[in-house]
Amino acid sequence: MIKPAHGDPKLDKVPNMVRVMANSPAVLEGYQGLARALKKSTLPQTTFERIALTVGAANACSYCVAAHTYSGKTAAGLSDADVELAKQGSAEDAKEAAAVEFARALTETRGNADPSKARAAGWSDEQILEIIALVALQTMTNYVNKVAETENDWPAA
Repeated sequence: MIKPAHGDPKLDKVPNMVRVMANSPAVLEGYQGLARALKKSTLPQTTFERIALTVGAANACSYCVAAHTYSGKTAAGLSDADVELAKQGSAEDAKEAAAVEFARALTETRGNADPSKARAAGWSDEQILEIIALVALQTMTNYVNKVAETENDWPAA
């Protein structure tokens, strides 16, 4: 288990995952940089959260599934049914389902996924690249949390 970095009293209000990453300033900076950049993406918040849920579930990261269940419901307005479908790699809406299925396929095949269904559903080349980057970011956080055995500080999923 990697213990969270301490020293700055403000860190107590930061998610445990970020506190773990603070053990390496380079890792924390890389994570924050890509996360900030993806906040400027053209992906809707609902898609962002669904992809985070499907990647977390595919990688069996309970920390990330709990975090994105919370943010999916509170920030993106996902229902319980939406969350469950996302964890399974799908969505009721056909366009959302194509994005989530592509993200799940990227995760399960280690990048050997065909984007044609996502493209046919209306996702642009820009958005397909953003989905790939989001899968990479989520995979990084999944791996950090699993290796570090990050203590869950989110409501149980």
